[in-house]
Amino acid sequence: MPEPTGVIHDIGYQRYTGPRLGRRHVFGALYLHGLRTAFGLGRTAKAKIFPWLVVGVVTLVAAGVTAVRSQIGQVVMTYAQFADAMSWLVIFFVAVAAPELVSRDLRSGVLPLYFSRPLPRGDYALAKLLALVTALWLLLGGPQLVMFLGAAFTTKTGMRGVWNELLDLLPGLLYAGLWAVVFASIGLLVASLTGKRAFAAGGIVAVFLMTTPIVATLSVMPSRTVNELALLASPPTLVQGVGVWALGDLLVPGGQGGPRIGDFGPVYAVVAVLVVAVSVVLLLARYRKVATR
Repeated sequence: MPEPTGVIHDIGYQRYTGPRLGRRHVFGALYLHGLRTAFGLGRTAKAKIFPWLVVGVVTLVAAGVTAVRSQIGQVVMTYAQFADAMSWLVIFFVAVAAPELVSRDLRSGVLPLYFSRPLPRGDYALAKLLALVTALWLLLGGPQLVMFLGAAFTTKTGMRGVWNELLDLLPGLLYAGLWAVVFASIGLLVASLTGKRAFAAGGIVAVFLMTTPIVATLSVMPSRTVNELALLASPPTLVQGVGVWALGDLLVPGGQGGPRIGDFGPVYAVVAVLVVAVSVVLLLARYRKVATR
């Protein structure tokens, strides 16, 4: 019987002996990757078209508002009003970005790799959520900064004018953050329910837009209380209700023409917090379920 002739070749494979960065660095890398994904960075040119088209539109609007203000010397749109005016674009941005962040991973079946040590399954969901919140805040806050710079350089009252503009900008950025948190938490939850991006996008748009007719119906009911609570029925109008209560004249100058919420401002704030909290809890529960499959 012939002797075995097999030979084991040493081709230089070695065990990894470098530093193991741990959970915090994995979370940070996942967050940064998610933020880049939301804007199509590091992906094909096709993936960049829509997010950067939205960025271009909101920036162009901000630049136009700034130019008109510099010519007529009057505030055309406050920072908070800008966030309200651009909210419809944010809906479609979420409908595209959220499925890219989570639905692709569900469809490709790579979640078991993510959920292996040292990344707990909850960290994955929170990193994706934080990335989407940041992307939405930048989408609304970046153009507000353009408006601020334009106003600061054209003010006629020196540093006092710049300071007043800063005091107007900060609430606007906080309001943009509210839009970002509410929209991201709901949008990511809906997207996490399916691995098909088209279904996820359609579901997100439906949640945000198809609830609007409910608000319109409740707003014309004979009960004044029902009218003032009508904005609770839809996420966009819920955020507007919180803004009317918290920002007042910065969102509705003189209190004229804005949504009517009566004395229910605190109710709107509590409901907004509950919506975000429930969405995050359900999102974490969803990924606990996915991880056990």
